[in-house]
Amino acid sequence: MKKILSIALLALAATGAQAQEAEKKADNKPVFTTVKENPITSMKDQNRSGTCWDYSTISFFEAEILKATGKTYDLCESFVANKTYMDRAIQVVRYHGDCQFAQGGSAEDVLATMKQYGICPEDAMPFPGSLYGDSLNNFNEFFGQLEPYVAAIAKSSSKKISNQWKVGMQGILDAYLGQCPEKFTYEGKEYTPKSFVQSLGINLDDYVSITSYTHHPFYTGFAVEVQDNWRFPHSWNLPLDEMMRVIDNAVMNGYTVAWGGDVSEDGFTRQGLAYAIDTKKTESLAGSDMARWLKMTAAKKKNIIDSLGCTVPEVKVTQERRQERFDNWELTDDHGMLIFGIAKDQNGREYYMVKNSWGETGDYKGVWFMTKTFIADNTMDFLINKNAIPKDIRKKLGI
Repeated sequence: MKKILSIALLALAATGAQAQEAEKKADNKPVFTTVKENPITSMKDQNRSGTCWDYSTISFFEAEILKATGKTYDLCESFVANKTYMDRAIQVVRYHGDCQFAQGGSAEDVLATMKQYGICPEDAMPFPGSLYGDSLNNFNEFFGQLEPYVAAIAKSSSKKISNQWKVGMQGILDAYLGQCPEKFTYEGKEYTPKSFVQSLGINLDDYVSITSYTHHPFYTGFAVEVQDNWRFPHSWNLPLDEMMRVIDNAVMNGYTVAWGGDVSEDGFTRQGLAYAIDTKKTESLAGSDMARWLKMTAAKKKNIIDSLGCTVPEVKVTQERRQERFDNWELTDDHGMLIFGIAKDQNGREYYMVKNSWGETGDYKGVWFMTKTFIADNTMDFLINKNAIPKDIRKKLGI
């Protein structure tokens, strides 16, 4: 009887602890008030493809067109991917394979494609995945063929190669992404991809990239040293505080930001939140010391972070910290998203409202609330309309 009573008491205590934990999580769940929200186009899903750079930057240009003209467009990510992967393969072959061919890319790939080849609407090409019987992109089989094909050409022992490899490459691209149209009809009018991009009401020369590091002089441009920056476009290098001023100024003046950065940190959740977590303070609040914290499973750490919610302590971001994280490979370039708004939680902490490309997933149906601290800590670079940059900073850059 005593044994049964002890088990019952233990069960009751566990239930009470679980209830307290659930109540704590509910109390700390952020409640957002929108400060500024700019119009964006509908959510899309990149699915099983490394094309966040494509989806986020297409979303950026759709928002730019919407701001400039009031018109809503659905531009074609497959067109950009088809052109970009061919351009990248050509570079890899020219380098004899001494550079990377991969699914990833940067915002510059979309801008460069639109400048050189134009663009088409979504329905001018097959819907993503439809050519191989899927409902969305699935690049597993596609890149399983494409990567070894490019490698075989780039690493060929031949003294001379023919241009026929491009014909074969284009065949693979067209088979999985669809053939890029030479002409198409949109709203009763015939266009080429180049004439279509010229009709969209934006100036492609208005777009610049911004970053913030100390291994290059401030107020100069340099190509950020990450593998997917394979076109080597220059980003304007600003001090950290001015980089963040640019984002704030853009959003508050009706612009969006095509953001690229690191979402591999523990503070980036699949539910739609992102915090630059101060691990030392967090483990202290959890009643643990660092040794115990480091031994905890990822699931246990996640439970603690979730229970702290919007009260989770964040790091103090400095220029030196950003540089150290970049140099030691801690700050990586692994995702592209679209910043389109600013919000505050019940404690006054500020967040950017960010459109993801994973469909209507998470607690906020495809939108992530990422603290300004997280963005400051994890930004690699971003594409922006130069007219969204504060005048004093533009003057320093000479643009």
